[in-house]
Parts: sequence; structure tokens; C-alpha cells
Amino acid sequence: MALSQIDTNAALVVIDLQKGIVGLPTAHPAAQIVERAARLARAFRARKLPVVLVNVAGRAPGRTDATFNFTPPADWTDLVSELDRQPDDYTVTKMQVGAFYGTALEQILRRRGVTQVFFAGMATSVGVEATARTAYDHGYNVVLVTDAMTDLNTEAHENSLARTFPRIGESTSTEEVLARLG
Repeated sequence: MALSQIDTNAALVVIDLQKGIVGLPTAHPAAQIVERAARLARAFRARKLPVVLVNVAGRAPGRTDATFNFTPPADWTDLVSELDRQPDDYTVTKMQVGAFYGTALEQILRRRGVTQVFFAGMATSVGVEATARTAYDHGYNVVLVTDAMTDLNTEAHENSLARTFPRIGESTSTEEVLARLG
């Protein structure tokens, strides 16, 4: 489904565009994803719409088959400077895949009266998808800006775009959102 409208109370949520993640090998060049997310953030700010910048600082304690032999550098959770974080932006640090559980994201959106959430970031099939699914479950109109997100795995990215996203929201491009925002 294409973008039908931009609600009066829309917000942009940017997932995990941080130093320790954008440097990983991705399906699409991370620099392009960061640039598009930054353009979206500027446009939302210009319209006085909320921008929420999410980073991840750990992982949930449950057992998984995936192992992570990773010693992160000290600044790995820092948001990339291209996002140009502003004083009115909200920041949310998560310790799990999705950005709703254990954070103030739901409270931020509800207090601002948000009805529609636009998503960008990394990784499509993990942090973006988990957060978008929960947004849908909470009754938000979900919009997935698919050219402003990527994944570590091309097949996982394509699966989210083709199979999951049509069930939970509308998919669109950065240029369409920018044109609609004026």
C-alpha cells in the first residue's frame, strides 16, 4: 500500500543509526540510508513534528542460537552526527530488539498525540520491524520509508518489505514523504 496521507500528528522514529551499527556490512550503502533519514528528520522538524532517535545499548538476556563475539568500542552507541540531533528531538535507548518495551517511546508518542509513525533505520528485519509491529499493535498508523532502511542481510530486508510490512502499514519512499511534507 502506498502512502495515503500524512496525519496531522505524525512522528518520525529513526532506529539504530549509531556509530557501532552503520559501520557494519549492509545490503544497501549505510551512508545513503543515513542521508535519507537525516533529510526526513530535517523535514519533520521543519513541520514541528516529533523526531525520535533510537539507539541500542545492549541486548535482552534471553537465550538465542545467535552468538555475538563483539567487543564494542566506547562510542558504539553514539548516534551518527549526520542526524544532527536537535534539542527538541527525543532520544530513546533500548536494551532489546524493539524500541517500545522498557523505554519511554510509547509515553512520548501518546503525550504528543501521535497517530502515525514513520520508520527509518537499521536493521530492517530486526529493530525496525520489531518496533513497527509493536506500533501497529498499539494502534498507530505505520509508515515504512523503505529506501531509508537497510539490513545486514539482503534476503531478510526483502522479506520484511514483501511479506511483513504490507500487513502492518504503508510503504513509501523518502522523496514521497518529503514531497508530501512540502
